[in-house]
Amino acid sequence: MQETSLTPSAAKPSRLGWFDDVLLLGIMAVLAGCGLIYEYLLSHYAGRILGALEAAIYTMIGLMIVSMGLGAFAARKIRDAFTGFVILELTVALCGSLAILITAAVIGFGQQLPLIIANTLGLPPDQLPEGGMIGLLQKLSEYLPYVWGVLLGLMIGMEIPLIARVRQSLSDEHLLHNAGTIYGADYIGAGIGAAIWVGFMLAIDIQLAAALTASFNLLAGFVFIWRFWPKIRRPKLLLTGHFIVTGILLVLAIHGPRWEQEFNNLLYKDKVVYAKATRFQQLTFTERLRGNGLPPVYALYINGRLQFSSIDEHIYHAFLVHPTLAASARHNKVLIIGGGDGLGLKQVLRWEPEQVTLLDLDVGLVQLFKSPDTDMPERLSRAMLTLNGNALNDPRVTVINDDAFNGVDKLIATGVKYDAIIVDLPDPSHPDLNKLYSDYFYRKLKELMSSDGALTVQSTSPYHAPKAFISVAKTLALAGFDVKQYHHNVPSFGEWGWSIATAGGLDAQHRLAKLTELPIKDDWLTLGLVDGAFEFPANFYQDAAKIKPNELGSLQLYHYHLQDWSENQGLNLF
Repeated sequence: MQETSLTPSAAKPSRLGWFDDVLLLGIMAVLAGCGLIYEYLLSHYAGRILGALEAAIYTMIGLMIVSMGLGAFAARKIRDAFTGFVILELTVALCGSLAILITAAVIGFGQQLPLIIANTLGLPPDQLPEGGMIGLLQKLSEYLPYVWGVLLGLMIGMEIPLIARVRQSLSDEHLLHNAGTIYGADYIGAGIGAAIWVGFMLAIDIQLAAALTASFNLLAGFVFIWRFWPKIRRPKLLLTGHFIVTGILLVLAIHGPRWEQEFNNLLYKDKVVYAKATRFQQLTFTERLRGNGLPPVYALYINGRLQFSSIDEHIYHAFLVHPTLAASARHNKVLIIGGGDGLGLKQVLRWEPEQVTLLDLDVGLVQLFKSPDTDMPERLSRAMLTLNGNALNDPRVTVINDDAFNGVDKLIATGVKYDAIIVDLPDPSHPDLNKLYSDYFYRKLKELMSSDGALTVQSTSPYHAPKAFISVAKTLALAGFDVKQYHHNVPSFGEWGWSIATAGGLDAQHRLAKLTELPIKDDWLTLGLVDGAFEFPANFYQDAAKIKPNELGSLQLYHYHLQDWSENQGLNLF
């Protein structure tokens, strides 16, 4: 008698038929996939657009899981399982499709608010209002993805209990394995959702992915209304609501990606002229016009972090490449790990090598700098190909698109040896990147290097992240290298550092000290600058004994990097 009070119909429920059972389990599997994709979407947005650390992404998933548990408890308060389920899917579809767009709008507005106030009050550019309520608004807006995660988690958590109650109410017997069957469908659906995310949705715009995911929630509501119309209260009103939200989803699918990108563009100081999401990362190009006949300044941001600025990238890449090759006995074969933009490669080709291998995971990034997309502004295409000297199309260059950790193993299997190796990877701000700074990875590189060659690793900022910087050197030493470190100011990044290692003979600093001039002429780099770059403040290494190397699996460097940048309130640029 109690169950009949939960439905609009007082008639005795019929035995659960196979069609209804398959339908409900199928709906549950679809919704489980949608729920998992929402977790990935919100986490991905935080990582790509806000430059969030990996720990924040894990926080998102943890919050949603806890919220799902609370939602399962809250589902007991829904008296009518049939009507409640339809309303729930309508709400999930609406929130899921709008979460990222609304978040982008609020964050973008928060970043522009100081400029809006300054323009309204006629304040000069150097007196933009900061801090106080404005700073609080900007800070709070960064937590919006987590707010959406909690809300969606609560609603997703209600789905299993409601489906279970619907299945039970359709049967005149107690369903002994009701929960187990529902959870089985849920787990399988989640696995399918993960596969769809990896195989398809990673390659499309994130707002389009959100609209597509929401459409399946809406479809589940439509099917449920069609099949259980007599048991749903006010089905016509709910059906009308589904049609209205369908229209909203169509608009979001067509115009949402452009709107979201325009909101994201508000985060950048300079004008965004092109943006593209590859399978692995969000690429954003900005342009700053200078006038007076000076060329524009172009910059590339990956996942919200500055990668290079055309005004000073030559400084970074000159210090990355030229000391390495000058310290190497030969320059016939060179390996570059990372550096898919081709800017470091351009400097390497100045040494007239016979063969250069570039190993970079992101084929989309490499292709963009090798043959720019037709939708990229022509002036930007010309600028990028000029910056990298069209190096990626040089016949001496072999590009391998693979994960560095695995790609190096494949190179080792061929028996190849390189005269110089340049590691131009992002900072270890992500646990997956941490292994590419491990002793085990450096031992692999040692197998690839000629005994009289040299290897250089970009090693983050010695000023903002001294423990992480020193840990890179200690890790290389643990792998059997003789290591020296050097640094220089790159205006866009601040003080930056590199670690140069040799496997035998003199260390790199002593090799370079024997030179009377650099073998190649550079507009910026001089032998005096190279020699001076090895000098550090007297107390810089005073605590080096307390700093640990980054052994594989320890995440030691990742934690140093996270701690250092947090303490120094530095901007994570790589």
